[in-house]
Amino acid sequence: MCGIAGIYNSIPGPSPDQRALSAMITALQHRGPDGYGYFTDPDCGLAHARLSIIDIAGGQQPIHNEDRSIQVVFNGEIFNYLELRAQLEPLGHRFYTRSDTEVIVHSYEQYGLDFVHHLNGQFAIALWDQKRRRLVLARDRVGMRPLFYTRVGGQLLFASEVKALFTQPQVARRLNLSALGDLMTYWSPFAPDTVFEGIQCLPPGHVLSLEQGQERLSRYWDWEFPVATPRLERAIDEYTRELRELLVDSVRMQLRADVPVGAYLSGGLDSSSIAALVRGYTQAPLRTFSVAFEDDEFDESGYQRQMAEHLGCEHTSVMCRTSDIADAFARVIWHAESPVLRTAPAPLMLLAGQVRAEGFKVVLTGEGADEVLGGYDLFKEAKIRRFWARQPQSRARPKLLQRLYPYLRHSPSAATAMTERFYGQGLDRPQALGFAHLPRWATTHRSWQFFSAQARAELGSRDLDAHASKHFPEDLGRRMAMGRDQYVEAHTLMSGYLLSSQGDRMAMANSIEARFPFLDHRVIEFANRLPPQLKIRGLNEKYLLKRAMRDLLPPAITQRTKQPYRAPDSRCFFTRGVPVEYVDELLGTDRLRDSGYFEPAAVRRLVEKCRTGRAIGFSDNMAFMGVLSTMLLDDMFVRRGHLPADAKLTSGERVDSRLISTVGA
Repeated sequence: MCGIAGIYNSIPGPSPDQRALSAMITALQHRGPDGYGYFTDPDCGLAHARLSIIDIAGGQQPIHNEDRSIQVVFNGEIFNYLELRAQLEPLGHRFYTRSDTEVIVHSYEQYGLDFVHHLNGQFAIALWDQKRRRLVLARDRVGMRPLFYTRVGGQLLFASEVKALFTQPQVARRLNLSALGDLMTYWSPFAPDTVFEGIQCLPPGHVLSLEQGQERLSRYWDWEFPVATPRLERAIDEYTRELRELLVDSVRMQLRADVPVGAYLSGGLDSSSIAALVRGYTQAPLRTFSVAFEDDEFDESGYQRQMAEHLGCEHTSVMCRTSDIADAFARVIWHAESPVLRTAPAPLMLLAGQVRAEGFKVVLTGEGADEVLGGYDLFKEAKIRRFWARQPQSRARPKLLQRLYPYLRHSPSAATAMTERFYGQGLDRPQALGFAHLPRWATTHRSWQFFSAQARAELGSRDLDAHASKHFPEDLGRRMAMGRDQYVEAHTLMSGYLLSSQGDRMAMANSIEARFPFLDHRVIEFANRLPPQLKIRGLNEKYLLKRAMRDLLPPAITQRTKQPYRAPDSRCFFTRGVPVEYVDELLGTDRLRDSGYFEPAAVRRLVEKCRTGRAIGFSDNMAFMGVLSTMLLDDMFVRRGHLPADAKLTSGERVDSRLISTVGA
C-alpha cells in the first residue's frame, strides 16, 4: 500500500518538474512513510511513497522491466503475484525483485492493455511505456484504491489523493456544487465527478490510456447479473461448498505479506467469518481489533468478546467516546477529502491509529459481504415492496414489513404512516433502477432544504431515479430485480463512500492497508450468478454465507439480528448544550453567508435542534453532518489549503485510557 503521483505532458512542453513531483508525493507521506521513489523523462514523471509490505528490502518503486522501457508505480496489492510470476517466467520474463509490483510490468509486456484482466488485487496503477510514449492509468474492479487527475496547461496531473494535486498552484480550488448535490442525495458523487471542480476520479474497473495526443477511457470489468432470475441447478450444499472454497482462497491470498496481518472484528457475521477462516484454514497468527462505544445503541463489544474467546485470539478493543469523535472530525474530513453524512468514519480512523501503534500495517475486514451476498435491509425491503406494488391498495402486504422491523407492530397508526410516507415511495414504478433505494435517497435528499436559494436555483429540481439512472448502463433495466438493486448499491454507497471515506482514507490516514476478501472479483462473479433465494431466503439475509460458516462460528453470531455499523452523530458536537468551538465558527451566519452554499437561517434552526437534543431522526442528523463537513472541507481545502494546526488526535496517536484488553492469546 502506498501513494502515487505523476505528471504527463499531453502536448509538447517542459519536462515534468522534479520539485513539483516531490511536493505532490510529500503530501501523501501518510500513505507511504517508508520512503520515496521517482522516475522522470521528457514527457512523464512518476513519484511513489512506499508502505513496505511485500519484499521490504527490494520492492522500492518505480519498478521497471528488463530494458527499463516500462516503469510503474502503484498503490495496493496484487494478491495473485506468485501465480502470475510462475506463468510469466517460462515465457521469458526475468524478475529482479520478489515484489508483487513487478508482475504488473511483465504482465503489461505480455498482454498489453489486457494485463488488468490477469490481476487479482486492489490497485491504482500508473505505468509509463517509453517506447510507445504511452501513459496507462488503471484502477481495481470495485474501487478499493483511489486515483484522481486533473488537466492544467497541457499537462495531466494524477495522484492517490486530491491534496497532492492541490500542491500545484495552477490547480484551482473550488467545490463542485452539482457533485455536492449528488452527495447530499446518494452519499457520493457519480464517478468520474468529485466534490472538487475540475478534479476527476478514474472510475472503478477502468483503464485510461494516453498516447501521442490520443486518449481512451475503457471499462474492463463490471458487476454483471443475469437477465432471467437464475434457478437452483445444483444441491444447496454444492453452492455452499463453492462459496467456502472461494472465500478460503481469497483469505489465503490476502494474508500474503512480509509483515504481520491483523483483522477487524466487529462482532457481526462478516468480519467474524473472515477471522474464523484465518484461524481455521491457515497457519497465520490471528490478532484482532475492534471499536466499542459507551452507548449501547451502537456498541457491539459483547459479541466482539464472545467471538474473540471463540477464536482464542489476542484482541484489542478501542473505546470511542463522543468527545473523541468531535476531536477527530476535522482530521477525518482532511483525509476523506469529501463531506460525509455520518460520523462513522471517525471511530474507524481512531481504530486504525491503534492498529498502527501496535505494530501492524495490514488488516483484513469484512467489508463487501452485504453488497455481494445480500445483507442489507434495503434488499429485503425491496423484496416486500415489489410484492406490495403488485397490489398497492393492499392492507395486508405492507404488514410484512413488521417482520423486518418488529417495532412497527406495536403502533398500528405509526406503522400505517411509515409505510405510506417511507416504504410506499416508488410503488408506482417498481421497474425503476433505483427502486430499492428511493426511500433512502428521498430521506437524504431532504438535506437540500439547507442549501442557499442561489445554490438550489443552480442545482434545479431532480427526479432522483432518473438522475441516477443516467450514470448506469443502458441494459441494467433488463437485469433481474435483485441484481439491479445490488448494482446500484455497489456503484453508489459502496464505491463512493464505504470503500473511500469510511475505508481506504481512514486506514491510510494511519498508514494501514485494509484488505477485503469478500471483494475478490471471483467471489463477486460467483455471487452474481446465484439464485436470489440463496442470498435472501424468505427474509433471512446472507443465507448462503451463514450456511457456509455455520460450523466455524458460534450460533450467537450466525443467528443474531444484523446491526449495521453506526456511531453517534450530531450530539458528539455539543457538550451540555454548548457546541464545540469550530461548530460555532463554521456554522456562524457570516461564514455560511460568505461561502454561499447554505442558508444561514435554516442552518441556525438545525443547529438549535441538535443543541437541544431534538434532532433524533436520520434526516436532521445527516443534514447537520453534511453541512458541517462541507464547511470543514471548504475551510481546509479552499480557504486554508491545509489542516488546521490545532486539529486534535494526530494520526496513529495511541490513547491507552481508551483501550480495553479483552482476550489474551
